[in-house]
Amino acid sequence: MWEWITRWAFHIHLIMAISWIGGSVFMFVLGITLRDKKAQKEVYPHVGPIFGWFEVVALVLLLATGFIMGINYHLFEILLNPNGSEISDALLNKVVLVSILTIATVVHFVIAYKTNGRERTPVQQFLSRGSSMLIFFLNLFVMHYAIVLRNIL
Repeated sequence: MWEWITRWAFHIHLIMAISWIGGSVFMFVLGITLRDKKAQKEVYPHVGPIFGWFEVVALVLLLATGFIMGINYHLFEILLNPNGSEISDALLNKVVLVSILTIATVVHFVIAYKTNGRERTPVQQFLSRGSSMLIFFLNLFVMHYAIVLRNIL
């Protein structure tokens, strides 16, 4: 059973990463191009929850499959005993970025879920937009380190 799981973990991880980053890019472009407040109030209450729950599932699967690959490729040993090698540095950078990305996602999701269809306070608006921008840009750096790690492995 474990062999089957480890064989599919990379594929599931890749599909979820594509979905996660593609969805993030789509929502980023939507946020930039949809400037009309009325249109935003019509679109986001419908698209947001669907996208949000999909992203939660994708994130859980990304974290789970990343953990499985970490075990399979003995990456936790490298992470816990960094030696300054390219794989050690890339792995540490990716884990730090994924941790920040996960926190930003939780913040964004909680605010979006609580305020869907309602006006946000200035603080909620700042945290929601800020976390959304952070998620978008962190995705690009996480993807970079994922490519570096895949090239090494």
